[in-house]
Amino acid sequence: MDDKTLIVNESGRATVWQLFSTFLKIGAFTIGGGYAMIPLIEREVVQNRKWLSEEDFVELLALAQAAPGVIAMNIAVFVGYKSLGVKGVFAAAIGSVIPSFIIILAIATVFTDFKDNPVVESIFKGVRPAVVALIAVPIINMVKTVHLTWKTALIPVAAVALIYFAHLNPVWTILMAAFGGILWSFLRKS
Repeated sequence: MDDKTLIVNESGRATVWQLFSTFLKIGAFTIGGGYAMIPLIEREVVQNRKWLSEEDFVELLALAQAAPGVIAMNIAVFVGYKSLGVKGVFAAAIGSVIPSFIIILAIATVFTDFKDNPVVESIFKGVRPAVVALIAVPIINMVKTVHLTWKTALIPVAAVALIYFAHLNPVWTILMAAFGGILWSFLRKS
């Protein structure tokens, strides 16, 4: 990721408040978890605030997926670090976590009283398709950005087939894909 892509305000730097409030807003208005947050994060970080280029965001997304932990938190940490170093990490991470923490705390205190309510069940069933769409959008955008060809599309299709039909552990699938990527890189260089 190129440092020149970080253009935030007149001074050229993000502020702690900008990072905190951006990730607070994203965390407060996202239903469905980390993957559902990706399109909102991308819109804010790449399109609206221009903190990262589209290519940098795809690289960051790949790093966030490879790192252990929740993807939304990983993205917040990476964007915060890229913007303001350690101060940015704390601002973005805390902003990302606070809404979920408050919402889960509120739900946990009253959920036992409402969990069998048909209206609440209907709401949860109605939200599911929207969450699926929110997860699909970044996948489609990522495919467009990385210029996926039919040859490279075989890799995710093969991974899904191995996991689903052959009941191969996803960890082994990831390790095989990593090994294949390294091997492909060496073969292309020679």
